[in-house]
Amino acid sequence: MGRRQTPHVDLRGVDLNLLLALDALLSERNVTRAAQRLSIGQSAMSAALGRLRRHFDDRLLVPEGRTLLATPVAEALEPLVREAVRAVHGVFDRPHGFDPAADRRSFTILASDYATLVLLRPLIARLAHEAPLQRINVRPIQMDYIGQVRDGDADLFILPAELADPRVPFPHRHLFTDRYVLVADAVNEAIGTTVTREQFSDLPYIAFDAGPHPSFADAQLEALEVTRRVEMTTQSLVIMPLLVLGTPLVALAHERLLRHVASRVALKVVEPPVPLRPLNETLFWHARQTDDPGHLWLREQLAAQAAQLDDVHS
Repeated sequence: MGRRQTPHVDLRGVDLNLLLALDALLSERNVTRAAQRLSIGQSAMSAALGRLRRHFDDRLLVPEGRTLLATPVAEALEPLVREAVRAVHGVFDRPHGFDPAADRRSFTILASDYATLVLLRPLIARLAHEAPLQRINVRPIQMDYIGQVRDGDADLFILPAELADPRVPFPHRHLFTDRYVLVADAVNEAIGTTVTREQFSDLPYIAFDAGPHPSFADAQLEALEVTRRVEMTTQSLVIMPLLVLGTPLVALAHERLLRHVASRVALKVVEPPVPLRPLNETLFWHARQTDDPGHLWLREQLAAQAAQLDDVHS
């Protein structure tokens, strides 16, 4: 038997406006809102839905109360339509340049609270004066962070290279390196100038337990078979060193983070009980954004801010 041929569709007979209408209908599940989204009349959107139904020989969206339910055919089309619309915009909306003083853009960065405090806070403060038209939205890294960047819901994410999935072929750029230190209350008499492995295993410990990745520090302790007496867990890297205040608790915290709090609270900081690998905070983005002038400008701003971190001690 010969190889089955894929039916050919003559795109010259296809109105690409129907693609935008279908995208709006699948997103809004409401004819009125879909029409408003494309700034057309409700009757025009209803007519577009009729043409789409005839083209696909399927109802696509069926009424249920005030909303529309997608048929199985429409559900299968939805991710294809979203990607097709994105590709069309990529062809026709190619930016020719970017002037941060004149062009208004909104960027979304996914980052931990630690990266937000250490890197993004001073960047946003600087850009408020240098590029006030630009809006930087910061959201926490959650389980679907790769999908958010792939789908265009976020522009960038910041993550230690050691925790990034090597199977995700996103372009990336090193920002800065940090390391772990052991932190305790300043008057914690169980902590001297050093802490042995055996002493550490007996100390009440705060573990980090949040986000899509396990704690890089705890993963290393597991690999080295270092036991921990976990007395508390937290979902915040920033709050972790503050939780030791007035308690016998200890934690492994980022050294750069402690520069921000050491002058304000009384902490004791010593070397970890075993050598731990450092963290390489890295910037990741989707390849389709690589040559976008505004995106490139933001990446350069992030890299420049990261280069200044060694000069910041508070």
